[in-house]
Amino acid sequence: MQTPAKVALVEDDHSTREGLRLLIHGSQGFVCTGAYESVEEALPGLALEQPDVLLMDINLPGMSGREGVRVVKERWPAIEVLMLSVYGEQESVFESICNGAAGYLLKKTPPARLLEAIQEAREGGSPMSPEIARKVVVLFRRTPRPEQPERQLTPRELQLLALLAEGQGYGEAGDLMAVSENTIRNYIRSIYEKLHVHSKSEAVSKALRQGLIS
Repeated sequence: MQTPAKVALVEDDHSTREGLRLLIHGSQGFVCTGAYESVEEALPGLALEQPDVLLMDINLPGMSGREGVRVVKERWPAIEVLMLSVYGEQESVFESICNGAAGYLLKKTPPARLLEAIQEAREGGSPMSPEIARKVVVLFRRTPRPEQPERQLTPRELQLLALLAEGQGYGEAGDLMAVSENTIRNYIRSIYEKLHVHSKSEAVSKALRQGLIS
């Protein structure tokens, strides 16, 4: 049989915290390893026993849940963090996810669905309330796709890369392009930044692999 899912929770409202604790501890296949009212209180407890899943409120006294998930994931990467909130503000959702949250549920989530979400997170899933999932879809639709390197590199930068691939040095490339060697070095810095490389050989190799030059 699968071992019980170990779950801890961080919730500053006493009645909500106690309700979640009783739900988890009283459900077959789950055990509550700790119930805390703040991130600061939770950290020492998590250090003693790491749960599989941590339920964390967004709005907490002291350190916010959004910042708390980042701290937890830095210290214990294996803990899956599910954010809980009474609302679905986009900023809260995406900051939490970017900081390492596995999922995001509204507090109105029915108990049975909450337990399912805990198991999903434990198994590597990313459970979200339908309202939250919709916000994620909308955001991705609005987020522009990253530009391809060939769109970022200017014709002169591509020309320089081609010359370097032929074995030309900076001075020779400058003569062929009718620009100073200092200008060539400016082009090189720009190419390194755009291709995320740190040497001439890396730049030429990546440009060849991506078909930017032949």
